[in-house]
Order: sequence, then structure tokens, then C-alpha cells
Amino acid sequence: MLLRRFNVSSFIGLMALASLAACSSDLSTESNFPETSRGQVYQDGVPDKQETLFGDGGLLGNDKSLKDGQGGSGIGVNGYLWRASLDTLSFMPLSSADPFGGVIITDWYTPAESPGERFKVTVYILDRRLRADGIRVSAFKQNLDTTNNWIPVELTPKTVTNLENAILRRARELRIARDGGN
Repeated sequence: MLLRRFNVSSFIGLMALASLAACSSDLSTESNFPETSRGQVYQDGVPDKQETLFGDGGLLGNDKSLKDGQGGSGIGVNGYLWRASLDTLSFMPLSSADPFGGVIITDWYTPAESPGERFKVTVYILDRRLRADGIRVSAFKQNLDTTNNWIPVELTPKTVTNLENAILRRARELRIARDGGN
């Protein structure tokens, strides 16, 4: 019985293989499929324009949009402010970053030199232009009390202003580096 089952399954396998082998293609016909080379699509030897999910220039936009002061066409906010915010807050763990809505939320950060306090920051990028009023920062601080509970502590407005200024300063540096001071 086992030998018969093996023979039947072998016969079916051989028939399937023979039917595939019987299918031949005419190698003399030319193919109209586009050829690709390193991501470039060629139809009849001419490169086609690449469509991308984020539009012309990718996620952060093309050079023209950056020079026009937009700072990126693929995201909903100014690319310089976005990059500067991420650079400025790079020491803090990120909880969420939405480049289309322009919101960056950090997780709680506890400095090594003061384990009894922690900070959290939310950055709102409000404009596609590089402007001082195009960014708003909310910062939160908590201190650990004697019963190991985190108690909210009011930060001075100067702390938030200093953080906003640090982001704006970094955005200007990025723009100058990209545009050469123009």
C-alpha cells in the first residue's frame, strides 16, 4: 500500500513537472518590459520620471523648496525647524514624532546628575516658514518626593523661551549651512 501511494504521488509530481517543461516560450520575440538599473526605470532606453510616495524631492523636499524658505515640501511644516527640534532634543527619548502635523513629544528624561527630577517636552511647529513664531514649546518638570511619588513642578517661562531660542538658533544654522548664508 505504501509503495502504491508513493508511486501515485511520484507519478503526479512527474506529470506536473512534464507539463511545466512542455510550456516553452518563444525566445525570438522581444520583450516590452522596462529595464531597471539602480532604481532608474527605462522604457525604450529613456529614463522615466520616478513617482514617489512623498512627492517630488522625497520627504524633506527638493532644493528649490528649501531655497524658497519652505524648508521642505514633503512634510507639513518647516524642514529646518523640524530638524532643529530633533537635534536640540536628541538627548531625550522620543515618544512620538509627527512630521505632517508638526508635533514632537519626548518621553520623560531624568538627568544622571539629578535622579530626583525628570523632564518632558512637546514641540509644536506651526508654520511652513522659518519664523520665530512658527514654533511653540511646552515643557514639564516633576520632582520625586519622599514617598516616591512624582510631583509636578512649575517651570519658569524663561526655561521654555530658552528652549525655543535654542531650536531657532539651530534652525538658522541649518539654513545657513544649506544655503551658504543667502
